[in-house]
This record gives sequence, C-alpha cells and structure tokens, in this order.
Amino acid sequence: MKTRILTAIVMLALSVTILWFSETIVYPIAMSLLVGIAAFELVRCLGQHRDLFLSIPAILIPAGLTFLAFFADAPTAHFGMITVAFFLLAVYLLAVAVFRAGRTTYSAIMGVMAGCFYITVAFSSMVLLRYMENGVYLFLLPFIGAWVSDTFAYFTGRFLGRHKLAPIISPKKTIEGSIGGIVFAVGVFALYGVILSSRGLIPNYLALCLAGLFVSILSQIGDLALSLVKREYGIKDYGKLFPGHGGVLDRFDSVIATAPVILILSLLEGFALFS
Repeated sequence: MKTRILTAIVMLALSVTILWFSETIVYPIAMSLLVGIAAFELVRCLGQHRDLFLSIPAILIPAGLTFLAFFADAPTAHFGMITVAFFLLAVYLLAVAVFRAGRTTYSAIMGVMAGCFYITVAFSSMVLLRYMENGVYLFLLPFIGAWVSDTFAYFTGRFLGRHKLAPIISPKKTIEGSIGGIVFAVGVFALYGVILSSRGLIPNYLALCLAGLFVSILSQIGDLALSLVKREYGIKDYGKLFPGHGGVLDRFDSVIATAPVILILSLLEGFALFS
C-alpha cells in the first residue's frame, strides 16, 4: 500500500508538471516517451520483444508519429501520415514474415500492428487536441472523463452493484457500476462547461453531455479490452514503470480509448464543445 501511495504522489507531481508545460514541446515529448513504452509493453505481452526485426519498428514508429503530431498542420493530415506509415510497416513486416518463415508469424504481425496502431492514434490524439482551438480545455477531457468514469463506476458498483458486467474478464465490475460511471461522467462534463462559461467560453451542453456519454462508455471498453489481452496472455500487469500500479497500458487503458473520440467530436462541423 505504501508503494502504491508513494507512486501515486510521484505520478501526480509529474502529471501536473507535464500538463503545466503542455503548451511547449515538453508535452509531445512526454507523450512520445509514453507511447514508446506502451508499444514495448504490448510487444512484450505478445511475446515478440526478442524479435528485433518486429519489435524495433513497432516501438519507434508509434513514438515518432506521436511526437510529429506536435508539428501537424491539421489532424486529418496527421492521420493520413499514420495510415501511410502503418501501411509501409505492414508491408515491411509481411516481408520479414516471408523471409523469416517459422520465426515471425502472421498472427504475431497482426497482433502487433493492431495494438500499435491503436495506441498511436490514441496518444497522437492527445497531442493534437492540445494544439487545436480551445485545446487547453479540450485535451483535459479524456483524462477527466476516464478518471470520473472509473472512480464512480467503482463506488457505484461497490454500493449498488448486483449484476456482473464482464465476469470472465473483470469479476468485480458490475452493470450498475457501469451506469453510475456514465451518469457521473455526463454530469461532470456538463459541470465543466459551467466552469468554463465563467471564463468567457460558450459551452455546447448537448455536445458536452454526448461527449461524456461516449467517453465513459469507451473508457470502460478500453479498460476491459486491455484486461482481456492480459488475461489471454496470462500476465497480471503490462509493465512495472509505476510500482504498485503497473505499466503505461495499465494506467492509460481507459484514457487512450477516449482521446480519439473527443478529437473526432471536436472536428465535426456544428458540434464544437466550446466556442
């Protein structure tokens, strides 16, 4: 318990520092490091970390693309770059599988490709959100939404939970807890709009409530999905970067599922969360 508390304090201090300097290049550098570590954790979970032909590009490409999001002229242009990069990575890895038959398998390639694409889009979205119009307020929403959803799903489930949500993957999660997480996430997003209205912004409360709904649902799916991968591969945690809390994927499993949603909603014409 002491280790968990001490680690949480250090994580909070680092997070506040990074967020404080998020207007600078410090933020994309931090996100790039995190996605590189997350990619390594995923490759190791899949048992492919010793295959350097597969693991090195699978780690470097997500890290590089996430950092380059800082220089993107527009989110669509950056996602085009991600698409091209992963197509070329797929061609390279398929060639590796052909010429190293028996040592690099198709299933391993597809697992690494899918996982690394997922985390690249997610962490790139966190960077892209920060430098959009009103990005200083938008980029906090994935973190707020995931934290509120997780926290209140836990407490609601603890006091009201009766029906299991996904007993094979996470026996303690309940349907009642899930609903509680959604309700509180929607409420907090609306409250966030009220707070920002005092700073001169005009919140779109319908959009904020819908964003809270989507974020809560996807944060729970993201949590369960990465737990499913851990269960299938027989590991407890993805890593040990945060003693007592696991690795990057253990700590960001909910957040990385939500950031692209906030980004997509923010890009929809007539659906701006703030104006």
